[in-house]
Amino acid sequence: MAAATDTTTQTVAAGMELAGDTSASPDEAATKAVTKRYDGLVMVRTKAIKGKGAWYWAHLEPILVNNTDTGLPKAVKLRCNLCDAIFSASNPSRTASEHLKRGTCPNFSNLSKRVSSPSPISTSLPNSAPPPPSHHNPRKRSSSSSAASGSAPASSYSVPPPQGVLDPTRFCGGELTYAVPGVLTQQPHLMLSGGKDDLGALAMLEDSVKKLKSPKTSPGPTLCKSQVDCALDFLADWVYESCGSVSFSSLEHPKFRAFLNQVGLPAVSGREFTGSRLDAKFEEAKAESEARIRDAMFFQIASDGWKIKNVGGLGEDNLVNLTVNLPNGTSLYRRAVFVGGAVPSKYAEEVLWETIASICGNAVQQCVGIVADRFKVKALRNLESQNHWMVNLCCQFQGFTSLIKDFSRELRLFKAVTDNCYKLASFVNNKSQIRSSFQKYQSQKYGYTGLLRVPSMQDYEMLNFGPVYVMIEDILSSRPALELVVLDESYTLVSMEDPTAREVAEMIGHERFWNELRVVHSLVKLIKDMAQEIEKERPLVGKCLPLWDGLRAEVKIWCSSNHIDEGPVEKVIEKRFKKNYHPAWAAAFILDPVYLIRDNSGKYLPPFNLLTPEQEKDVDKLITRLVSREEAHIALMELMKWRTDGLDPVYARAVQMKERDPVSGKMRIANPQSSRLVWETYLTEFKSLGKVAVRLIFLHATSCGFKSGGALMRWVSPRVNMDKAQKLIFIAAHSKLERRDFSCDEDKDAELLALENAEEFDKDTVGLERPP
Repeated sequence: MAAATDTTTQTVAAGMELAGDTSASPDEAATKAVTKRYDGLVMVRTKAIKGKGAWYWAHLEPILVNNTDTGLPKAVKLRCNLCDAIFSASNPSRTASEHLKRGTCPNFSNLSKRVSSPSPISTSLPNSAPPPPSHHNPRKRSSSSSAASGSAPASSYSVPPPQGVLDPTRFCGGELTYAVPGVLTQQPHLMLSGGKDDLGALAMLEDSVKKLKSPKTSPGPTLCKSQVDCALDFLADWVYESCGSVSFSSLEHPKFRAFLNQVGLPAVSGREFTGSRLDAKFEEAKAESEARIRDAMFFQIASDGWKIKNVGGLGEDNLVNLTVNLPNGTSLYRRAVFVGGAVPSKYAEEVLWETIASICGNAVQQCVGIVADRFKVKALRNLESQNHWMVNLCCQFQGFTSLIKDFSRELRLFKAVTDNCYKLASFVNNKSQIRSSFQKYQSQKYGYTGLLRVPSMQDYEMLNFGPVYVMIEDILSSRPALELVVLDESYTLVSMEDPTAREVAEMIGHERFWNELRVVHSLVKLIKDMAQEIEKERPLVGKCLPLWDGLRAEVKIWCSSNHIDEGPVEKVIEKRFKKNYHPAWAAAFILDPVYLIRDNSGKYLPPFNLLTPEQEKDVDKLITRLVSREEAHIALMELMKWRTDGLDPVYARAVQMKERDPVSGKMRIANPQSSRLVWETYLTEFKSLGKVAVRLIFLHATSCGFKSGGALMRWVSPRVNMDKAQKLIFIAAHSKLERRDFSCDEDKDAELLALENAEEFDKDTVGLERPP
């Protein structure tokens, strides 16, 4: 009482001083008011703890918050002693009701379970004994129990205090030696026949009895119907758009259902997400796609997946994606075609034509052309010859990746490196003594062990260079360990009897072998990097000629730096270039204002000087093919005018204006659609040529679009309803294309899980550092 009286006196005195000091500054007055409020709350809490106040002060403690600049008190807060949460001190009673009674504080809800008395299960246990008497004040018991709750083990159920004791001698002889964790360690006489694992079941039984006796819902967040519906819509979107990464059965996982219950949502089932909700989502996405297609004057079909990427493999190779490219740069998913392995060209031609007819009916001239990763020679050429207005292109991403296979078939350097690496890797993996020695030095050098990855005999014989490239990388990264292996005594003993061992040792010890590996690896990496950039950027048809010119320049530098004869390499590139080339490349390069060149007089003119004579002729032939016979001579006259006059410098500079991409840091065209729009709005005097330009320069040069992963193929199996599979894939692809997300979730996961020191790792594995 004396302490309370002193505190009260000090508080009153502080208040009188504040009221009487009229000359105090506003900051000083505010500080005194905060201090007064704090002292008053401390006094109230002190009384409550002694049993003369509200129950919640055992868990709420006033604290002063100081100003970081002046160091003076600026506010009073309440801190929960159970979970360290901070609240406003304006209404402690309301804070206690919302935070403690309604279950917001997790530690208080667990505490209330442990101190609840009597337990409804107590009368049902045999040999029950009454709980030990307690003379403590119930408020003090609550405070002390909160301290004990910190040591309770994590469990799905809170273990209540024991209300009965089982006699272990009824079930087994001897004593039980295990200790009961948490609060039960204070009462070691409680022993259950199933051991400590019975505690969770016991708590569940008590909870069931409590629910039956007083069926009240546990406190938690309550959501209105509109909030629940909105949340479930977002959940459904996420599941559909995961492209199979999230299985429908996982929605019924106990942990996921516990999560839904924790945030106030009802449990959902996989069947619910594959029924009416799926149909509604599909119809919504389909209607939006159809509306955008109807709004466009023409379109291009992109078809990806005909090319089998892995011989004999499964996965996305069996899924052909058909996409619609609109002039405004939008790509819309159309449908999926499931195929098994290689298909005939005629079948692909029929699928493409059916897709066009399903979009525009009899008005097939709305389809300007097709870009596909296969069937350029037959299906695409047949459709183009039958429909003169169409421009059918082969995918440039596939063109660049096919170049690697061309090198492996036609360059002797690639054949020699492949044979040597295959011999070395097979010998190291198959010879047990050498393999043991290799793994010993692997462990010393890199901290891990493993075999060298060797391509299958089928890949090796068919010159499938993908697995060969992986083998080359493994051997390059393992050079230090391999050089130590051939110096090992065990290798010397093997080489006395095995001529292959002597041959492999000679290769490993010869610098020429490693130089050839490095040269081949660098060229393949150069082309792979360019192909990945093409897949990421999805260039338009006007970019094709500059892409191949850039490739030639890079390969010329590679030949010069590695002292390689340029002739055979250039011959392979030209052969692949001719296979991929289409006259539309040259025509789009001339008609797209992005590629206009400023001459000495200040005019921005089309780059005819960068074309070969054959390519100039191709421009004339293509333009005359794409217009009617009556307009052919007019279009050629307009082409001559375009060649001499070009575009107004102001408009040309506006079209070619670039800005830095915030993600990649590269300079990109600020408004890619301006190339087409300038023909439609400003260059109106070119009536015939303008029709060709707007239908040509928007065409995509790659069929890359929706990129599916292996998880998506879980929706494609004989046991799955194909109609549902089509709907699921359509919803997922529509969403990803709408976000312009052309990546694969599996690739993103690989980046997230990559080594933090990736740059150092690459340097160590590819840099060919020699051992000391």
